[in-house]
Amino acid sequence: MSSTIEDNCIFCKIAQKKIDAKIIDENEKAIAFLDTFPLTSGHTLVIPKRHYEKLQEVEFDQVTPLFSLVHKLSAYLERGTGTQSTLIAIHNGKDAGQEIPHLHVHIVPRKHGDGGGSIHSMFHSSHRLDDNEMSKVFVDIRAGIVDGEVKGH
Repeated sequence: MSSTIEDNCIFCKIAQKKIDAKIIDENEKAIAFLDTFPLTSGHTLVIPKRHYEKLQEVEFDQVTPLFSLVHKLSAYLERGTGTQSTLIAIHNGKDAGQEIPHLHVHIVPRKHGDGGGSIHSMFHSSHRLDDNEMSKVFVDIRAGIVDGEVKGH
């Protein structure tokens, strides 16, 4: 976690405008541009201008401008691509599918029959928890919130 600019990060270079990108909009702390390898027409990435790998690393004053831009652009992307829905997603870490280690929010215009599915379609099987397992994970998550710390990090 650095909260600065990383010299070898392609998204930091886009944020600094050292690399050309199809920039759609920006504010003081975040920038939005078309994905170079889009899943659909209009697939957009919104990133903080400072370097963070994961959402929980972002200072709170950086979160609001990031999601304000996501909020603003969703309707414009739908209108500009002739769709009525968008998928908004974050791959929050390498194990979650994050390919570039700079936090980025995907806004993917969606329409019926586009080949995409629900989040459940991303996984080969559904993970069912029995009542005991569900209670244990609930207690473990809540304990960290009550203690005010992230356990195991």
